[in-house]
Amino acid sequence: MTVHATGIPATGGTKHLPRLPTSTHAALIEAGTWLRTPYHHRARIKSVGVDCATLLCEVYHRAGLIDYVELPFYPPDWHMHRSRELYCEIVERYADPFEGPPDPADIVVFKFGRCYSHGMIVVQWPLCIHAYINEPVGYVDVNKDHRFLQREHKFYRLRTK
Repeated sequence: MTVHATGIPATGGTKHLPRLPTSTHAALIEAGTWLRTPYHHRARIKSVGVDCATLLCEVYHRAGLIDYVELPFYPPDWHMHRSRELYCEIVERYADPFEGPPDPADIVVFKFGRCYSHGMIVVQWPLCIHAYINEPVGYVDVNKDHRFLQREHKFYRLRTK
């Protein structure tokens, strides 16, 4: 798959490339640099390891959109045994929920287990970049991937600094 510098897959030329705000552009370029980074719970080192939470933290921080986020300890299966919406609580420190549809660089969080626990960066809805257990960081079309079809989800948009 050919990808523009913005992180948006090429579809036959740049004339279809949307005009993006500088902050959006920065976030998508940074997200693209994390592609193929192996999944590793709680890690946050590009090309070495990252999970879905640390990917969002690192991408938006390195793009200059949020301050560094210190995450509390969380076991790999925390979402299966707790009802507290920890993931959403952390996202909501920096972003506001909205109904959608999302724009590039917005966040989508899916419900797995008992709570919302899997976040992605929207590239061009429904195409997203995410880290998923046992897979490297990559693209996913959430309307075509059985893991996300008909799963509850929420959209978030970062607040400007």
